[in-house]
Amino acid sequence: MASRSPIRWLTRWVDWFEERGVYVPGEESRAVDPMRDFGWLIVAWVSGLAIFILFFAFAV
Repeated sequence: MASRSPIRWLTRWVDWFEERGVYVPGEESRAVDPMRDFGWLIVAWVSGLAIFILFFAFAV
């Protein structure tokens, strides 16, 4: 049952974002890649938005 945990789904989703890019020390001149650099933030924002929408959907 541990694989059905919402927290596990979120961590797998974040890991997917992080696997799309690899950090290379000293590579400061590269362009910002949102999927690689802001994976946790994107997951948190989308999850928060989904909870917000579901909260009001069930409140009706």
